[in-house]
Amino acid sequence: MKNKNVNLGEGSVGKLLINLAVPAIIAQMVNLLYNIVDRIFIGRMANGEIAMAGIGVAMPIIMIISAFSYLIGSGGAPLTAIKMGEKNNDEAEKIMSNSFSMLLIIGVSLTIVFLLFKEPILWAFGASETTINYALDYLTIYVMGTLFVQIALGMNPFINTQGFAKIGMLTVLIGAVINIALDPILIFTFDMGVKGAALTSIIAQGVSSLFALNFLFGKKSILKIRKKYLKLDKKIVGSILALGIAPFIMQATESLVLVSLNNQLSRFGGDLAIGAMTIMSSIMQIITMPLMGLTQGAQPIISYNYGAKNLDRVKKTFKLLLLTCLSYSTLIVVLLMLFPDFFVSIFNNKPELMEITTWSIEIYFAGMFIFGAQIACQQTFLALGRAKISLFLALLRKVVLLVPLIFILPNFTENGLFGVLLAEPVADIIACATTVISFAVFYKNTLSNMKTDESDIVSAYSHNNN
Repeated sequence: MKNKNVNLGEGSVGKLLINLAVPAIIAQMVNLLYNIVDRIFIGRMANGEIAMAGIGVAMPIIMIISAFSYLIGSGGAPLTAIKMGEKNNDEAEKIMSNSFSMLLIIGVSLTIVFLLFKEPILWAFGASETTINYALDYLTIYVMGTLFVQIALGMNPFINTQGFAKIGMLTVLIGAVINIALDPILIFTFDMGVKGAALTSIIAQGVSSLFALNFLFGKKSILKIRKKYLKLDKKIVGSILALGIAPFIMQATESLVLVSLNNQLSRFGGDLAIGAMTIMSSIMQIITMPLMGLTQGAQPIISYNYGAKNLDRVKKTFKLLLLTCLSYSTLIVVLLMLFPDFFVSIFNNKPELMEITTWSIEIYFAGMFIFGAQIACQQTFLALGRAKISLFLALLRKVVLLVPLIFILPNFTENGLFGVLLAEPVADIIACATTVISFAVFYKNTLSNMKTDESDIVSAYSHNNN
């Protein structure tokens, strides 16, 4: 495999998107295996349904850990690409190096916090007497690898944003292969159960993080992590955090949603309902990971050409991204509605758990068909450096709509569990419609005024450094 980057400012946008998106999609799907494979094997343990519920209780904390890597990676990578488009690689390296320092600080801090307070947090997140031990066993080991997770997930966008999509894919692929190979050995052969699943995950993330750093410190990377730029610069840190706050909130509020769901599901359906939600969360990841890969492929093109003032390529890339994302989300939801048993059987074959999960899927995913349009619009705002609108849209679906509906709707339905599940499609449809309408209204104005909008975080950052 050649360590070759692509020219983001020239050639067919369609071919360029394929060259960048396909490796990114593969990387996202492979990255999904870190958690999915764990759940597949855990679901087939002797007490698989209870162990699955225990992992579901721990999942919000794992999402929070990932959210911090997105805060830095998704905040720093677009700024880096914009500076590359402006032919200012020195400033781009400063942004990337500061991002690395921030990930180190965050990784150590999160490890300390979660090790100290993991048990009370798990009880607050919906653990029961039957699930708490499984949750503690898994989380204690997983948290020890927090620093690896931060580096592997947080620095990989800086490889992709330089055009090295295949290297970015390989970074994830190496870890996933290790994860798949070790999972059955540690879980069953060494009889470590959920502890083995967690240990496998952090070993895999550790290898991925070392591979990513080896590339970014090496000679083949266009941009390199420089020792002289590791000292944090307040202006750069502020810009990264301001732009990364939207994807951070998207991921962190997913944790808030899962906590809310677990508490309500425990109330109306017990541990079995939480186990069903763990499976549906896994299916949700299967649906959204290719979409994230598509947007990751489009982000460097949009950001680079924004920096290069080539607005025509920005528009072409967005239109292609929108069509592809919407087509995919519609197709995958149709398949999910037609064959729910197939998706559930990937994770568990216990009759009671399969029955409640199959029924829940038809309600929970009913509004996902237009999710592709929402993510295409929202991620394009992010690629353009539009921190404020990205933040608003990130908050709208989950914090403003979904979490309150989880607690409100069961009061108006005869079946409380049905009301909890119904909150998802109601929030999806309202949020998607709002996002698409907002983008349609501001699309032309956004592109025409990109250079002069001082409220924009990228404009403000550029102004402060001139």
